[in-house]
Amino acid sequence: MHILVINGSPKGEKSNSYQLTKAFLEGIRQETAEVEIRERVVCQMDIKPCLGCFSCWNRTPGKCCIEDDMGQVIQDLLWADLTVWSFPLYYFTVPGALKNLIDRQLPMNLPFMEEQEGQIGNGGHPSRYDMSGKRTVVISTCGFYTAEGNYDGVYSLFDHLCGQGNYTTIFCGQGELFRVPEVSAITGAYLSCVEQAGREYAGGGISAQSRERLAQLLLPRETFEACADASWGIERESGGTGKSGGDVKQESDTLTFTRQMAALYRKDSWNGKDIVLEMCYTDVGECYQILLGKDGSHVYTDGSLHADTRIETPVTVWRSIAAGEIRGDEAMMQGLYHVKGDFHLMMKWDDYFSGSCPQTKPVKGTSEQKNTDMNIMLIPWIVLWVAASISKQPGCLLAVAASALVPLVYYRHKKTLYDVLSGALVTGFSVVMLAGANEKIMLPVSYLAFGVMWLASCFHGLIPLTAHYSKNGYGGDDALDNSLFVKTNRILTMLWGILYLVTAMISWLLMRSAVSSLSGLINSVAPVLMGIFTAWFQGWYPARVARGK
Repeated sequence: MHILVINGSPKGEKSNSYQLTKAFLEGIRQETAEVEIRERVVCQMDIKPCLGCFSCWNRTPGKCCIEDDMGQVIQDLLWADLTVWSFPLYYFTVPGALKNLIDRQLPMNLPFMEEQEGQIGNGGHPSRYDMSGKRTVVISTCGFYTAEGNYDGVYSLFDHLCGQGNYTTIFCGQGELFRVPEVSAITGAYLSCVEQAGREYAGGGISAQSRERLAQLLLPRETFEACADASWGIERESGGTGKSGGDVKQESDTLTFTRQMAALYRKDSWNGKDIVLEMCYTDVGECYQILLGKDGSHVYTDGSLHADTRIETPVTVWRSIAAGEIRGDEAMMQGLYHVKGDFHLMMKWDDYFSGSCPQTKPVKGTSEQKNTDMNIMLIPWIVLWVAASISKQPGCLLAVAASALVPLVYYRHKKTLYDVLSGALVTGFSVVMLAGANEKIMLPVSYLAFGVMWLASCFHGLIPLTAHYSKNGYGGDDALDNSLFVKTNRILTMLWGILYLVTAMISWLLMRSAVSSLSGLINSVAPVLMGIFTAWFQGWYPARVARGK
């Protein structure tokens, strides 16, 4: 396949639209064995405006009187099986230099008037060459929150050039986000969709599902427009009008960065209480406060508010974290920044700010990610310990039934190794007791096995048992890459494992004493107390690390 890319952006290869084009071409490469691509960057070429002399029609048919690079472009257009037009939206149409190139295609047409099938408008000229079988894709970004309603001029232009419905478009609003590292997770997800569209296009056409994904907003309108306004580094009230005719006073880059971060705040995360986040940039000596409230965010530069959460960080570190160059948890563990005050905001950062995950609505045909559920692991054990201690045979049969029935809920939840292992162990202990083994021996042994299972998951390189279940509240599988989250859960898992080893020893002793009835009480109260400790430790320990201790 011969592919011609016409990059019409004045920014050349630094163009936001060109990022989409590269992703689209990569998708085609993955599906097509032989691809040859020629790229023409309009801003680097010598293409003069059309003179309107019509020499290419009457004096030198098919050849323009202007000697510049346009002759090569025409040869490329004739060579290509697919032409990809890549450009940003400029004043609701194509950039000026690209319009010059389009005007200069006149030698490719004959001068005679001719009605054509599917013709747009009230006049037309037939092609001088056989262009049948050639395909066209138009890729563009714009600076508005949506592409919808802003590309009427572009559609009209290409309807005339190619014929209505004879070309494919990928138009994306919020194009400036593709040069903002702080939202690379969002733009990266969109570029993956564009790449998928390229694969599908090479296979015959972009699917309806991919088109729906490509039409979704990268950020909500209000969030994007707030980010866009903040990016200029001037106050709307004072610097935006230019009425005084003087120079507009620019904010510091650090303040602009803080305003953009504040603009990513999600109002729907407000839980009834305003939060004041104080950003203290230690390397530049600047400190700003962000009020996160019901109606949105506001940046204060005078330090007049009482901070709930204070982050002390070099601005270079925080920019690197925001850009995804380093992980925030790793930077915290290394002591590159410190957090004081309420740590809840840090634990739920992705819930409060949009930068780390795409804002997309569910797409038809996709399924929601399943969560794990610790109850699936615990229920067989609880049934065994409670029911078998009351009456061995009915209790063991009930435990076997619970182990057999629990997998029925897997269709709603994601199973773990520990869910499967628990069902197998409980069934094994129950069968052994049904075969005649003494429950006063087997029940303490079962506690021992349960504790060993917890402790075994604490070995280096393994994900601790509790992390597989508590990750649901911290971003799902992504939480497993968070070293602070994993370390916190490794400590808790180890403590829970020790608790059940101690429980096994206490049960062994009490079941052989005159106060055997206390065994059930102690074995019930101890996990409750440990659960209370776990809830406290999950907040206390990360906050302690964040303070640099």
